[in-house]
Amino acid sequence: MTLPSVATPAPRSAPADTLWYSRCPVPTASAVAIGRGLLEAEFAGEGIAVRSLVESPDGAVREAHFDHRHPAMFRHGGNVPPLWARAHGADTRLLGLTWVDQFQGVLAMPGSGIAEPADLRGRRVAIPRRRHDAIDFWAAITLRGLTTAAALGGVAIDDLELVDVGVEEGYLTPDVDGPAASLFGPRENTRLWATEALALARGELDAIYVYGPLGLELATFFDAVVVVDLGRHPDRSARIGTVTPALLTVSGRLLDERPDLVERWLATLLRAADWAQANRDDATRVFAAEMSAAESWTAAALDPATFTQLRPSLDDVLVEALADQQRFLRRHGFIPAEVDLDRWLAPEPLEAALRASARATDRTTPHDQRNP
Repeated sequence: MTLPSVATPAPRSAPADTLWYSRCPVPTASAVAIGRGLLEAEFAGEGIAVRSLVESPDGAVREAHFDHRHPAMFRHGGNVPPLWARAHGADTRLLGLTWVDQFQGVLAMPGSGIAEPADLRGRRVAIPRRRHDAIDFWAAITLRGLTTAAALGGVAIDDLELVDVGVEEGYLTPDVDGPAASLFGPRENTRLWATEALALARGELDAIYVYGPLGLELATFFDAVVVVDLGRHPDRSARIGTVTPALLTVSGRLLDERPDLVERWLATLLRAADWAQANRDDATRVFAAEMSAAESWTAAALDPATFTQLRPSLDDVLVEALADQQRFLRRHGFIPAEVDLDRWLAPEPLEAALRASARATDRTTPHDQRNP
């Protein structure tokens, strides 16, 4: 597939005057930093603008959320598009990962006879297929969730009746609510499962996969049977999905030319993560706005541990979870080749940001409270 060029490259070593970002509607330090204006404040003194891809009227620029072809952008969110983009040759670097534990459920209607994963054998389950999107991450994560759920009941995915459900509408829309808005607005978030949920209600399907606070709200609306909640499963590997782990990536060119800006971006995210951990109610409100969900549903869907896991990290456990997800995507044909994760990882900016964060903490901690 030939990916679109979304920007005309500027001369090498040109000074950065605008930093672009995009993020998924999930709990991340980026959501907090954007929602609280921390990134704009960090760079305003040098006349560097911080802008969302959603501000561009050019659809190809907005599509950089998926294909990452913009030369000066950060992306934070689900792992499928970044892997897809890197596998297709996009010049990106992986700066950090985070683990987001939230509700992930397989739903069945009352009276269906499906109460536990083993009951999925032979039943009709939806695989949504977005007909007009190059990267159908939703099909990938749905298949992953169903495969994991079935396996918990000793059932192979091939023992389920996989029903392709065609979805005509795309993910992105030109209708936005402001310069800091997410590419996924309330309409897109609310309608993520519209096609398969209606098919479930009509009896054309036996089970569907959903996640997050809106998935939990949908389960309540239908009075559905939650066959399994993968987000609460004690086996961490069962929770691997679209944002488990979530990825923070950056354009390779931006990192090559202005590593100082990348380090400061990361340092700002570290501050945002620390704020979220100390102010969980306020952070929940930020995340609810990101996901177009009520605060009560957001609080119910998120595991409390999420608030302690928002700092970007290159922990081996997170990298191995990404490797596991990549093997799944490759095995099922969602990416054309495996990405060399060792070459993709760029640890230096995070290491520098962590040092800066430690120095800042040391400066603000009273001398008698410091470790000897």
